[in-house]
Amino acid sequence: MIDVVVLFFLLGLFAGLTRSELKLPGALYDSLSLILLLAIGLKGGEGLAKQALAPLLPQLGAVILLGIAQTLVAYWVLLKIGRFARVDAASVAAHYGSVSVATFAVGVNWLTARDISFEPQLPIFLAVMEVPAIVVGIALARGLSAGTDWGRLAHEAFFGKGVVLLLGGMAIGWIAGSEGLASIRPLFFDLFKGALAVFLLEMGLIVARQAGELRRQGLFIIAFGLLMPVASSAAGVACGVLLGLSTGGVALLATLAASASYIAVPATMRLALPEANPALSLAAVLSVTFPFNILVGIPLYYELAAQVSGVVR
Repeated sequence: MIDVVVLFFLLGLFAGLTRSELKLPGALYDSLSLILLLAIGLKGGEGLAKQALAPLLPQLGAVILLGIAQTLVAYWVLLKIGRFARVDAASVAAHYGSVSVATFAVGVNWLTARDISFEPQLPIFLAVMEVPAIVVGIALARGLSAGTDWGRLAHEAFFGKGVVLLLGGMAIGWIAGSEGLASIRPLFFDLFKGALAVFLLEMGLIVARQAGELRRQGLFIIAFGLLMPVASSAAGVACGVLLGLSTGGVALLATLAASASYIAVPATMRLALPEANPALSLAAVLSVTFPFNILVGIPLYYELAAQVSGVVR
């Protein structure tokens, strides 16, 4: 049965494709993004308060390498097979080496609804996997040129809204613990699914607006948008198993690996690579990969994680 939050996404998609007058206020979309990011961070911080942080350092290094490897593979495919210009290949690859908060939130909801547990450090993986792909993408496009304002780009990447809210939420959850979070639990925990549902309604409208661009880009971008997340999810499963994560943790890491950024990376790429065509990235990410992941991918990644974890253990 389709999860109710996914039905909200389909409603938005239908409304957009039929040119309905339905439109959410921009301020509401921003507010929902803020609530979801903080909620994910708070929940992760609450779990981290119950365990030691030092053992996480090798895991963080592993997921950073995973994101870098995905970026390099995507770049090679786009450059050699897709025949993209270097700057466009680097820009699109950075989107696919980074991660999507919305896809992660749907994955968390999918696992929670089925009482499948996962490790509390997964939100930290989400935060640290956003940045490396941006740096690698810029380096692939420009090389280590002296003209690149790396200080400005680093500030944009490390202190962007998403990273600050995620890490800040985790810090608050870690400091406050379960008792300290009790007073705000109704907003950030109990209403999480409702906020996610309305957020996905707007995402459906956004995806519908990209449909025309997708038709112009042709079959390669569709194939890439479908096959890249499947390949990345397999790499995520392998990484999760090597790190000793639970089946739920492996599935959620696979979901992260399979996702692609449509907020942090586009904003940074506009600064770093203004000559890159943003329509290529958004058509692939929003029109193909995001819908595929939330409609088909997450259950698929869990089944893959369960099969591999069962064999290994």
